[in-house]
Amino acid sequence: MEGVSMIINTNVAANTSANMLETSSANLSKSLERLSSGSKIVSAADDPSGLAVSMKFTVQSGAITAAESNVTNATSFTQTQDGYLQQVSNALNRMSELAVSAQDSTLTDSDRSLYNSEFQQLGSYINNVATKDFNGVSLFTANAMSVTIDSDATTWSMGTVNMGNSSAYATAASSSIATSTAAPTALSDVNAAITQLASDRATVGANESRLSYTSNQLAVEQTNVQAANSAISDVDVAQESTRYAQLNILVQSGTAMLAQANALPQNVLRLVQNL
Repeated sequence: MEGVSMIINTNVAANTSANMLETSSANLSKSLERLSSGSKIVSAADDPSGLAVSMKFTVQSGAITAAESNVTNATSFTQTQDGYLQQVSNALNRMSELAVSAQDSTLTDSDRSLYNSEFQQLGSYINNVATKDFNGVSLFTANAMSVTIDSDATTWSMGTVNMGNSSAYATAASSSIATSTAAPTALSDVNAAITQLASDRATVGANESRLSYTSNQLAVEQTNVQAANSAISDVDVAQESTRYAQLNILVQSGTAMLAQANALPQNVLRLVQNL
């Protein structure tokens, strides 16, 4: 029996097995938590520095989402503007036709009043468009609208479309073709409004184009930030499943070995009883 430890009072083998089993069980529980949550970082102690970086990425991702929403709303704003301006274009084109027709020398002022009736209604429509808003924000004003375009809250000022009282639109809308002398002036006012409209629609188109590029940029940035955060915080299910299976075997083996270690003192007692 030389070299074999035969101790009853302190079961070193059992203590060692118990410690190893406790470690394996803790690791098995941690692996199960990771698989259940889908995250490598279940608690701050798992990866303190990784958690700090992941939190920053999470905040940035949220800010990008908010910026994307702002850009989307601004895009809807510009699209609504352009929709109204398309109809204003149709109205001005018709007003131009009426102003030219009113200059026909074979017409009487009574005839021109009939043309003027439609002309005035179209002018009223243009004045009405000038008062429209988008979610309470005026669509056609001289005041520039600032749009948040990134996660750092950088703002960009959109080009404006002013249809107020001092604009070419208001002047054209207030014109009259009721007389042969008023019709040429009205035509000049309408042409000036059409020229302004061309410029304004170009401004709206440029705004929408810029917003489209910004939206695409934010989408790419969001994807990259989420990918970087995923590399830090998301669990690799295949790798963790393999680790879980390994730890499960260790726990089962450790449990069996602990039972064997606890049985060693019994073997010593049997030896003593046989003396």
